[in-house]
Amino acid sequence: MRVLVVAEHDGQSIKVATLNTITAGLVLNNQVDVVICGHNIDAVAAEVAKTAGVEKVIQIDGAALVYPMAETCEQAIMMIAADYTHLLAPATTFGKNVMPRIAAKLDVMQISDVIKIHSPEQFDRPIYAGNAIVTVESQDAKKVMTIRPTVFDKANVGGQAAIEKKVFSGMQTNATFVKLEESKSERPELASANVVVSGGRGLGSKENFHIIDDLADVLGAAVGASRAAVDAGYVPNDYQVGQTGKVVAPDLYIAIGISGAIQHLAGMKESKTIIAINKDADAPIFQIADYGFVGDLFDVVPKLTQSFKK
Repeated sequence: MRVLVVAEHDGQSIKVATLNTITAGLVLNNQVDVVICGHNIDAVAAEVAKTAGVEKVIQIDGAALVYPMAETCEQAIMMIAADYTHLLAPATTFGKNVMPRIAAKLDVMQISDVIKIHSPEQFDRPIYAGNAIVTVESQDAKKVMTIRPTVFDKANVGGQAAIEKKVFSGMQTNATFVKLEESKSERPELASANVVVSGGRGLGSKENFHIIDDLADVLGAAVGASRAAVDAGYVPNDYQVGQTGKVVAPDLYIAIGISGAIQHLAGMKESKTIIAINKDADAPIFQIADYGFVGDLFDVVPKLTQSFKK
């Protein structure tokens, strides 16, 4: 049995979700290989090589991978896929984009959003927006899986893996990279932040969202939002927490003006401590909150922010 972890990175450093996925891979085997697709990524490969449990880092380099689209990454990974029985990637936007293509090429069923590994063939994954957990068993010769990173610890530093370099010449694809649009922020990355402050429809407008920003800045927190707030145009789509957004599990999650629709709860209910602020005492968010405050957010949150400043 050989395990391959598909790494996600930004060209300069590895994403934390990859370290969580390596931990999942180590449940299957005490050593894993990691593949990194990109261009001029020696520093990223060297970083991964220092991770405990990583036996080999396969660095696939090519100009066509400078912006790692699913169409090109899939072709690069297929260069080595035959050597592995288990192929894992984090259940992030990147992993959810790449791995289904690999599963299709290998003619196997993908196992998505794995939260527990019982054996090389048996895995747990959530269904019905996390309201039920199903144990699935796969008899496929190769298992293609995405791993929910929030339920596995980060892999430790302490390895000395070998780095094997391969050249990707750029195979045939109808997809073309046009441009990259990304938001820049000095705040922590939402998916890996220790503290997250999220706002919902209760804020009422885009202009009012500064209440969330002010509290997040005081706490050094990342900013999130419910789908209702995103759909209403209060914040960009990359702020969205939930079943169709980012899944987070910070030490502290503060939900402000969020009723707690099942889709939102699926993305944050694994947080260690949840604080909810809502004027509706019957809001579903209070059913999972460790601490709840029933009140007008426009009165409560500014006072809370001032208290933290002091």
